[in-house]
Amino acid sequence: MEKRWTLPEWDENKVLQLQASLKVNRVICQILVQRGIDSYDKAKQFFRPQLSDLHSPWLMKDMDKAVARIMLAFENNEKILVYGDYDVDGTTSVACLFQFLQSIYPHVGFYIPHRYKEGYGISQLGIDYANENNYSLIISLDCGIKSVELIQYAKNLNIDFIVCDHHLPDKILPPAVAILNPKQSNCNYPYKDLCGCGVGFKLITALSEKLQLPESAPFEYLDLVACAIAADIVPITGENRVLAYYGLKKVNEKPCAGIKALLQLAGMQKEVRINNLVFIIAPRVNAAGRMDDAKKAVQLFIEKDITTALQLAEMLHNDNTDRKEADSSITAEALALIEEDKNHIHKCSTVVYKEHWHKGVVGIVASRLIEKHYKPTIVLTKSGDYITGSARSVAGFNLYEAIYACKDYLIGYGGHFAAAGLTLKAENLHAFSNAFENVVKETIHPNLLIPEIIIDAIIELKDITQGFYNIINQMEPFGPDNMQPVFMLKEVTDTGYSKIVKNEHIRFVIKQDKLSITGIGFNMAHQFHLLANQNPVNLVCTIDENEYMGEKNLQIRVIDMKPAHKNISENGITYRQKNVQA
Repeated sequence: MEKRWTLPEWDENKVLQLQASLKVNRVICQILVQRGIDSYDKAKQFFRPQLSDLHSPWLMKDMDKAVARIMLAFENNEKILVYGDYDVDGTTSVACLFQFLQSIYPHVGFYIPHRYKEGYGISQLGIDYANENNYSLIISLDCGIKSVELIQYAKNLNIDFIVCDHHLPDKILPPAVAILNPKQSNCNYPYKDLCGCGVGFKLITALSEKLQLPESAPFEYLDLVACAIAADIVPITGENRVLAYYGLKKVNEKPCAGIKALLQLAGMQKEVRINNLVFIIAPRVNAAGRMDDAKKAVQLFIEKDITTALQLAEMLHNDNTDRKEADSSITAEALALIEEDKNHIHKCSTVVYKEHWHKGVVGIVASRLIEKHYKPTIVLTKSGDYITGSARSVAGFNLYEAIYACKDYLIGYGGHFAAAGLTLKAENLHAFSNAFENVVKETIHPNLLIPEIIIDAIIELKDITQGFYNIINQMEPFGPDNMQPVFMLKEVTDTGYSKIVKNEHIRFVIKQDKLSITGIGFNMAHQFHLLANQNPVNLVCTIDENEYMGEKNLQIRVIDMKPAHKNISENGITYRQKNVQA
């Protein structure tokens, strides 16, 4: 699949000013300026995050109301139910708040809706459970902002709601006693990109201050907050960066028994980085909700005994094995459906449906399909009397707005810029598919249908030193809006020692002038011919450290490769290119 290479513009004067104050490599300063870090103070805050950088929780709209209602519940000996979604963000949120409340108050329970029996978010079954068990206050986490009718239903039963959410609100808000959501209008909270667990953490911080607990009390849960930030793909900027930074520190130094068990089961023995939370913790926790019941994920996170935690982790591990099998077979079936559709090549979107597909993995399958066919994608399956599914977008395209434009064909929908869920009647499937295709075709810029690689800087092999790598390393944790820096190496040639490994990958040994470096390019064997006859190529790569037999060496991880003579035209979507040749 052809990819477009893009180099963002930068202000050279700001780069030189920053270099003068930081006294570091100019390329590092260029990357920082491109990311909005253009002064000494901003750089200090970026490289040395402090917990004192976190904003006061009282700046969040309705925080005073939420804390007052919880304090009233304490005074009246009311039962409090902590209610959360079935994904990583939801289960970690519930685990954090449940443990915190339980440490100071005895009458607390938790509830996670069953994905298939109840669906996403607040459910009538959940409210009925609260009513039958005499809970008079429900605190919802990572859900609830759209549950207007159900929260009214709870209110009619004399059950109050505090909603802690980060999803985009509709114009009509639910009748809760307090709504904590930095994205709601008239909320002056300075940082808008918290995940659900981040919002829950703010409530814990406010309660902790109100109860005059030690300042460190909320920080007990930072390992779980970091897992939520990593899994929910929120920007790793501002407060999220601080929370992820110290959360990872806790994961490595003193994780809760549940995280420790999951890492142990995965054979993780080296330092844990944020990508380990994304690829080791998140799939196993999400698998519980996808394949069975997510309650056991909360039980794992609140468990203190490591032996019991290992047993629960094993259950999640088994769920994940089942998830992988379902994911693999459904992806193959979906790709076959696409191949059968002769018109698909002319379409700007992908919508596929089979009634027997497992509801729990359709979102993952949508992401897999985008790897092969780079278009906004919806994967649907049968659920009871309706069709339901998940949607995933390509970079830069607002999927939520596209689905909203087709809402007349839907029973329900919700989500973000890049991912969404939806439900519709079977008789509306064809009409919805056509409407979605038309909306995408009319609104998407053609360039957004070509995968983009954003290049941070053009460097030479001589720039790749241990000192350079060490500074890049200090930019962690990486994630959205602070991705691992990507570099372009121009006009490098094969030394003659590059080779295909395992039929799929390339082990690179390339040179530039008199310097050489090794590297790996996963799933790039089909491009090996470009290295033939030592023709010059341009590479896009990241810089990694490879450890072998106790010895560490720098290497490159190649993402893409093009003949050095091939020019690519400028594009003006999000970035303007600056003298990039590929």
